[in-house]
Amino acid sequence: MSISGPFIRRPVATTLLTIGVALAGALAFFRLPVAPLPQVDFPTISVFAQMPGANPEVMASSVATPLERHLGQIADVSEMTSSSSTGSARITLQFGLNRDIDGAARDVQAAINAARADLPANLRSNPTYRKVNPADAPIMILTLTSTTLSQGQIYDAATTVLEQQLSQVDGIGQVTIGGSSLPAV
Repeated sequence: MSISGPFIRRPVATTLLTIGVALAGALAFFRLPVAPLPQVDFPTISVFAQMPGANPEVMASSVATPLERHLGQIADVSEMTSSSSTGSARITLQFGLNRDIDGAARDVQAAINAARADLPANLRSNPTYRKVNPADAPIMILTLTSTTLSQGQIYDAATTVLEQQLSQVDGIGQVTIGGSSLPAV
């Protein structure tokens, strides 16, 4: 007796069973929630240091390098990137998905405190850190300029028209207006 025997002898039942399985599969396919971009929160922390007037080379060698040396000793760091510009340095640490972000933040603060002795004396304030979610990074940045409108009028148009319109588009999570001061009354 073969496995296919009952299906061959009963073609109507086989057809109905096939249709039933296909309908169940189609129903399950359309009811299954699937996100085009699943929400994955990578434990990420950015460290910032500022030394006004220092060129990028000085920031990289005297600020970013000592910080990287101490931050690199933290457990479960999967990626560390840094960038230095005039007067500032930023180091971004990405941890493994199983790492608790609050525990990582405590370790980052301890590493910053340990690195303080290796940092230049003219670094006015201690480096700071903040927890970041890479999924919240902007995907588009717009700049508005005008030869006929003042900064206040551009800001007003951006907040009353542009922000409202963009917020209503499906898939837009957040719209932030910045780069100008509020118009004075």
